[in-house]
Amino acid sequence: MNEELKNQLQNTDVPRFQADLIGWFEKEMRDLPWRENQDPYKVWVSEIMLQQTRVDTVIPYFNRFMEQFPTVQALAEAPEEKVLKAWEGLGYYSRARNLQAAVREVHENYAGVVPDTPEAISSLKGVGPYTAGAVLSIAYNRPEPAVDGNVMRVLSRILSIWDDIAKPSTRKTFEQAVRHLISKDNPSYFNQAMMELGAIVCTPTSPSCLLCPVQDHCEAFRQGTQRELPVKTKKKSSKVIELLTAIVQNEKGEVLVTQRPEQGLLANLWEFPSFEKLPESETAQQTVQFLDSDFYVKAEVKDTEWMKQDHVFTHLVWKMNVVTAESINPQISLPEKTEWASLDRIHELAMPVSHRKIANEWIKRHKERDK
Repeated sequence: MNEELKNQLQNTDVPRFQADLIGWFEKEMRDLPWRENQDPYKVWVSEIMLQQTRVDTVIPYFNRFMEQFPTVQALAEAPEEKVLKAWEGLGYYSRARNLQAAVREVHENYAGVVPDTPEAISSLKGVGPYTAGAVLSIAYNRPEPAVDGNVMRVLSRILSIWDDIAKPSTRKTFEQAVRHLISKDNPSYFNQAMMELGAIVCTPTSPSCLLCPVQDHCEAFRQGTQRELPVKTKKKSSKVIELLTAIVQNEKGEVLVTQRPEQGLLANLWEFPSFEKLPESETAQQTVQFLDSDFYVKAEVKDTEWMKQDHVFTHLVWKMNVVTAESINPQISLPEKTEWASLDRIHELAMPVSHRKIANEWIKRHKERDK
C-alpha cells in the first residue's frame, strides 16, 4: 500500500463511513431474489451470473435456474446440456461449466455444503478472489473483500485512487483498502452496499453525488474529480471476422445443426454450420463447397443474404451473413455431433445467442409461410 493511500485511509472516519454506508443500504437495498436469505449456494450462483451481466437481465435467469437446480445436489447431478440450456442467453458459457464442475466437487468432497474458508472456496474451479470474497462475506459474514468493477469505481473516487483499474495488479490495492474499511460486525451488508452504491448511485458516467450516502467521505467529490475516476485504459479494438452461416433444410423440414468442440470458444453449444468467408469468393459457391467437404451435404443455395447477425465477444466480433439452402442428397450419413433438427429439437438445444436469434427468425418465417 502506497503512502498516499495509507494517509487517505488514516484520514477516513471508518466507523462513520461504515454506519453511513450500511444505514443507507438497509433503507435502499433492492429486492433481489438471491437476497431472500443468505444461502451460500444461491449467493454463489447469483455472483457467477452477475459477472459481466446486468442485474435486470440476471433476475429471470436466476429464478428459472433455481427452479431447475434448487440445490447443490440438483446442479451436480444435472446433465451439462440441460445446464447450458438454462444458461442460454447469459453468454460466457465457461462460467456455467466451471460452476457445475465446482458444485460437483462441493457435492462430493464437502457433503454438499459450500466451503466457508478462503482456502477451500478458492480452490474450486472458476472461483476467483471476487467470487470467494462475495460468498464468504455475504453468506457467511466473513470480513473478506469482494472487489469488482463497481467497488473499484466507488473506492477510486472515495479515496482518490488514480491507479489504472484495467491492470490486474491494481486489484490488490483495492483489496487492501476494503480490508481497512470493511465492517467486522456486518461484512455482508458492507460488501453488498459497496456493490449497490456502484450500481445505482456512483455510476460510471453520471454519478449521483448529491444522493450519495458517503458523499462526506469522498475525496473525489471534494476535489471535483469524480468524473475523471476511475482511471481505466481503453481495450484494444476487437478483431472482426466475416462468417457465412448456413441454414440448410432437408425434405422433412429439418435443419442442419452441429455441436461445437468440447474445448474453446462456446464449447459444446449447438449452432448452424458457420465458416469464415474467403475474400474474393462467391458466397453461394463457397457455401456449397463448405457443406460438401465438412458435412457431406450436397446443397442448393436459395438466398445468399437471408439475414445479418453479429455476435460480440470481449475481443472478437463475428459478422454473420446467413445463407439459406436445401439439401439434395437426403440419405447421407452426417459427421459426429451433427444432426438434422426438427423445430421441437431446435427449441431444446443450447445455442449461442447469435444462433438462437437466427433460429427464432427462421422458425418465425417458417410458421408464417405455413399459414
